[in-house]
Amino acid sequence: MSSTQQGADTPLVDTHFHLYTRDMPLTSWAWHHPPADATAEDFIALMDRHGVGFGVVAAASLHGQYNDYVIRALRRHSRLRGTAFLRPDTDMYTMERMKADGIVGIRLFFRRVPDPPDLRSPEYRLLLRRVRDLDWHVHTLVASPMLPEVIAAVEDAGVKLVIDHFGKPDERLGIDCPGFRALLAAVERGRTWVKLSGGFRMPSPGAARGYAQALLRVSGGERLLWGSDWPFAAFEDSTTYGQTIADLHHWVPDAATRRLIAGDTPMRLYFGT
Repeated sequence: MSSTQQGADTPLVDTHFHLYTRDMPLTSWAWHHPPADATAEDFIALMDRHGVGFGVVAAASLHGQYNDYVIRALRRHSRLRGTAFLRPDTDMYTMERMKADGIVGIRLFFRRVPDPPDLRSPEYRLLLRRVRDLDWHVHTLVASPMLPEVIAAVEDAGVKLVIDHFGKPDERLGIDCPGFRALLAAVERGRTWVKLSGGFRMPSPGAARGYAQALLRVSGGERLLWGSDWPFAAFEDSTTYGQTIADLHHWVPDAATRRLIAGDTPMRLYFGT
């Protein structure tokens, strides 16, 4: 995409969206059955219509270890990077090849998952060491009560951590829940990034804005990212891509801070520029 297509106040990087087709295998515990394909070409066209330059595919929990479609999309489109679900015994050679294809991290998904893994087990300590050696990151979505322990385990392994959807705070406690407090402290320590994404999944627009304001107070905008969460799984008819960009403007009124969150920071983290 040329620089003339990129608007001065348009997100440069969408750091959270999914790609899949309806015929892809689903896990036995899949919580959603997509009503339509969400192809790489569909998303590239959507990016271009909205002036977004680059994207980072979030591995979809629905498909478990089936990373094949995403990896092939990364090979076709140099504007994309992505994360993958990996078994803890995945070998170094496989991970190095995935890095060459555009994979930049592993996704650990703890919500709705039977028997979440123990990140301090020998198997996961080995996986996390390989993630660290590759300069990848752990990308996670976790129920708020589990978040402090997940943060501690990833930090102890010396691995960068990216947390989705404001950390999904407990709706009853909001910014005062222990998981969100642990997230704020981790951002201050400097090895954790948080995505301002999935606001349409929150109980109200005000809740998402409140979480964003708390994160901005702690970070000044550093180590925050923006993502659309397209194609809005289970909320396909509730929002639009344009609305998710408008949400960013609502959460972050300052244009310079928005450019940091949706441009400078993700380009450094995911594209090494």
